[in-house]
This record gives sequence, structure tokens and C-alpha cells, in this order.
Amino acid sequence: MTERTITITTDDGKESVLPRISPTHGPDVADVRGLYRDTGIFTYDPGFATTASCKSAITFIDGDEGILLYRGYPIEQLAEHSTYLEVCYLLMYGELPNKEQGESFNHIISQHTMVHENIRDFIDGFRYDAHPMAMLVGTVGAMSSFYHDSLDINNPEHREISAQRLIAKMPTIASYCYKHHRGMPFMYPDNNLGYVENFTRMMFAVPAEDFTLNPVAVKAIELIMILHADHEQNASTSTVRLSGSSGANPFASIASGVACLWGPAHGGANEAVINMLDRILYSGETIEQVIARAKDKNDPFRLMGFGHRVYKNFDPRARLIQKMCYDLLKELGGDQPLFELAMELERATLEDEYFIERKLYPNVDFYSGIILRALDIPMNMFTVMFAMSRTVGWISHWMEMHEDPEFRIGRPRQVYTGAAQRDYPSGR
Repeated sequence: MTERTITITTDDGKESVLPRISPTHGPDVADVRGLYRDTGIFTYDPGFATTASCKSAITFIDGDEGILLYRGYPIEQLAEHSTYLEVCYLLMYGELPNKEQGESFNHIISQHTMVHENIRDFIDGFRYDAHPMAMLVGTVGAMSSFYHDSLDINNPEHREISAQRLIAKMPTIASYCYKHHRGMPFMYPDNNLGYVENFTRMMFAVPAEDFTLNPVAVKAIELIMILHADHEQNASTSTVRLSGSSGANPFASIASGVACLWGPAHGGANEAVINMLDRILYSGETIEQVIARAKDKNDPFRLMGFGHRVYKNFDPRARLIQKMCYDLLKELGGDQPLFELAMELERATLEDEYFIERKLYPNVDFYSGIILRALDIPMNMFTVMFAMSRTVGWISHWMEMHEDPEFRIGRPRQVYTGAAQRDYPSGR
């Protein structure tokens, strides 16, 4: 990382010489930390859209070119050759594991899949119709009261064991949230199964009968988890970093990320896709009418699952999940009007100049929503699945932050627009 300078001169003649940082990939960055000291002004950037809040070596996105790298590896290569747990190791430790490291990591994760029995009781204490995300937020935060033997954030070993526990136990907790919501008995993990197979079994098996794993369904879930494992400094990851910057324990920090992900503008996008498709299907509208409405500036209707705030090209994750979506629907067979509608909508937008010019391509949420619906996963579990996948990204950023010598508590500034200083009226 090389450094040059950028000189800022204010209209009253004050000057600040700012380091110009050139990262491995991406545009140069002006280090503005000395700007206020030198000039008495600071920057204003709503949503932090053009502000780097940290240095990170974990994930890189080039939205213009449609590139997503985990630790330098293209997502396309990882999706084809890797497993979710191998990706977890990569994100946490920076390199792909060798055979011995991979086997050891997989064994450690499998030995931590069980949760304390009181956590089952904790989940059982929620109202019968509680939203699974409400249960997940509360349960992940409560884990700090069960696993307080490793909460010294200044101890690297404690940070690592907490990370391993979170990755291992999140599928168990997610499945318990689902089972409680459905009024079904919890299924203990089976450590003879792989990570994704184990989760699938805990979600869908019941004690009354044998359960057979569908390899296509397992492969689809694993792909979704790899593609959602991390996505740079998004809202929930930034929330985890900001929470963790205060010294909050890892479980509390990850719970804050879960809470942020629950927002419909972040983790709820794939649910919005299915709601949109349902409305179109039952309205009787044709694809032509839907496309016309989407183009009409006076119509509030918007196509959900198209375009992306970061990707100004095709979302690379969407290309990967598209084929899996087709394969899964072919495997399941049967009458699938919702999915046929989705495919018709996809074809229509990819052939329409309006969407091509604006680069409004189907994104990963469009296809992941269809896959999760095809697997009979209820919509209120969609974001739980997202949170389970993203846990490794959150905890990797949390660990990286605590290893950063420039780490300090987050404290954004503001542009105050309220009343000027005034005196309390006498005689009031």
C-alpha cells in the first residue's frame, strides 16, 4: 500500500495535506483524519457511501465490473470448488486450509454444534408465533450468558473459540427458531453429517420418521451460504464493527448484526421478491403489463430483486445461483406457476432495452428467494438463513478489527441543523 498526498485548501487560506492511500484493488482514498485539525472542517457523507471506515483484507467488490473476491479468490471459483466450511476458514484465517487444517477445523466445528439445554428452554419461552428473527436476535445475544468462559476480547484464543462457537451453533439455533415457530420438536445435531446436511436435517426431520437428504437441495443451500458468507462493509457488517468497537463481546456484536440484517432494505430483499411474485401471480397481470408498470415513472410499482446499490453490472452471485435455481426446479418438478412466472420475468427484463441500459439485472436476492421458496422454507425464515450464512463474515470482520493497531471506538460526527443556542425564557 503506497502513500502520496492530496492538498486541501479552504477559502480562508487554511491548508491540510492528506495522505493518499492506494489499496490493493479499488480507487485511491484520501485519509481525512487530519482535515479537522488543520482546517476546522470535517466531511459530510450520508450513508457513508464514499467513506472508508476501516482497512480490511477480507472481501473486495468492484461493482462496475461485477467482481466479488473473498481474500483475493473470485467467488466463481469458490462456488465451484469450495465448501462453506472451507470458505469460513478462508475468511477467518486469510488462506485456504490444507488437508490437515481443513479436517481439524471441520472437527472443531462439529464438536460445537450442540447448544446448552437452557438455550432450548430460552427459545421455548418465546410466544408461539414469535418471528424467527426476533428469536434469533435474542438468542444470539443471550449466548454471552452461556459461554462467558471466553469473552475476553483482548485474548486471541477467546476470540477464536467464540468465532468457532458462533459458526457451529448458528445452524442449530436457526433450526430451533424454525421448529418453535412451527410447534415442532427440536432435532439435535448429528455430527456424522456435514455442516449443511446437518442443518437441513435439523430443519426438516421429525422424530416420527426417517429423513432422507436431497443432495440437490443440500447443494443449493450450500451455494446460497457461500454466496452470502461476506459482502464487505455492508450495513450489518458495519454495525458489527461499530458495536464491537465499544468492546462489546462477540455474541452481543453479532446480535447487533442480526438486528440490522432484519431490516427490509438489507436482509429482507429476497422475501420482497416472493411477495412481489405472489402479487403478480394472483393479480392476473401479464408479463407485458408488469414490465410496462415498472417503466412507468408515475406508477409506484418497482421490480424487486433487480439491480443493486453496489453492482452496476450483473451481480456475480446472481450468475452462479441462476443455474442452481434452474437445476433445483427441474429436480423438484411438478406444477410451479410462481417459478414459471419468475423465469418469464427474468427473460423479459434481460431482453428489454430499458433494463439493459439501466443495468437492472436480476440480483442474488431474486434467485435465492425462489430457491428458498422451492425448498418449502417459509418467508419469515429467509433472513434467518441469510444471518446464518453471514455469521462467518461478521465474526471475521470483528476479529480483524480487534487485530487492527488503528482500531478505536466508532464515533461519527454530525451536521447539526437544530436551533441556535438560546436562553430559557424568564418568567416561564
